[in-house]
Amino acid sequence: MKLSARDAIGYFAKPDPNKAGLLLYGPDTMRIALRRQEVIAALIGPQGEEEMRLTRIGGGELRKDKALLMDAMKAVGFFPGPRVAFVEEATDQIADMVKEALFDWRPGDAQIVVTAGQLKASSKLRKLFEGHPSAYAIAIYADPPSRAEIEATLEKAGVANISREAMTDIEALSRTLDPRDFRQTLDKLALYKFGDTNPVTSEDVQTCAPATSEAEVDDVLNVVAEGRATELGPLMVKIDGQGIDPVTLSIFAMRHFRTLHAAASDPGGAAAGIGRARPPIFGPRRDRMVRQASTWGMHKLETALGILTETDLTLRSSSKAPTFAVIERAFIRLAMLAQRR
Repeated sequence: MKLSARDAIGYFAKPDPNKAGLLLYGPDTMRIALRRQEVIAALIGPQGEEEMRLTRIGGGELRKDKALLMDAMKAVGFFPGPRVAFVEEATDQIADMVKEALFDWRPGDAQIVVTAGQLKASSKLRKLFEGHPSAYAIAIYADPPSRAEIEATLEKAGVANISREAMTDIEALSRTLDPRDFRQTLDKLALYKFGDTNPVTSEDVQTCAPATSEAEVDDVLNVVAEGRATELGPLMVKIDGQGIDPVTLSIFAMRHFRTLHAAASDPGGAAAGIGRARPPIFGPRRDRMVRQASTWGMHKLETALGILTETDLTLRSSSKAPTFAVIERAFIRLAMLAQRR
């Protein structure tokens, strides 16, 4: 039986122990691995693997020894409880062995969980699970999780009271982080809010979000965009000590000021413009950039982009000027420009 994406969400959280098996397939191995872990944990419990109620079989191993899956499915474990026979990296070459096990499955046998890569509609393995009356096939795509999936993951992590702004930020994170980092961020958020009955805020989400290599650069760009020229020196010394290339600084600065310019030029206002930015900008950083765009205005930002373009050309030219001094001078000019009214 084929499960839709909507039905699959409920099944991942509470798989049916009375079914013979499950096939997870698709192009994203990370998402498949996370779903497979979730399903197996729901079937055999947190102690299942320690109690040897999980048998792992590689697709290549099964090709060499056709009896592996049947033996694992029928084996009687030392510890009581449900069991799983897990076949990974499956291909159509093992479809006949899986078919034999599925149709010989009886209540009390280990449930068969199979993972595979992308499978065509004509795949023997896919047709087997889709057509079997006591098995499921679920396609796992590389799309960001839906709102329903995010809410289910949050509920499972124990995070229930979430402000609308925080949920917007969490959805933005789901589109920018890989699945494992996103899941770890939600787990961290649950620990951070443990025992706290107040709603999750944007600040909470930002605190728990993974630190990026751009964090230090963002500090510099905020100082520049807010005209705090006196604070620029110590931050630039810190950036220089970290070995961040001046051309990289120029690229980040150009991206930051282009975003501000697009926001300031938006007919719906700076907030609407920042809301349309890609990748999404969320939390306190979003509010800060809205204020920056509103303060600068479209025309002054055009002047800033001209300064940055000129600086970038100098950095990439054969000029013998010290490159770090060139970018620092440009940032000072921009900070002074921000102070003008």
